[in-house]
Amino acid sequence: MGLFVYALCALTSLACFVLLLRQHRRSYSPLVFQSSLAFLCFAASNVLLFVDFIVFPQIDLRLWRNLTTLAGVLVLLLAVTKDGERNGR
Repeated sequence: MGLFVYALCALTSLACFVLLLRQHRRSYSPLVFQSSLAFLCFAASNVLLFVDFIVFPQIDLRLWRNLTTLAGVLVLLLAVTKDGERNGR
């Protein structure tokens, strides 16, 4: 059961990345581009989760998973704060 959940989480994050990147190509928006980068980090984190728990359970990849998640959160946080400054909020 965990196999499917981890795989679906990774595929969902990857689908969000692709859809956001497609939207960025249609209408240039820095916020959408940075959000797509954040979802790419989240997808990488989910792939690492899958590899950590399913493929190589004897290897602890917790540090790498947390670093990629942190990178995604930081990209998203910086994108939102920068967008708020641009709009005068």
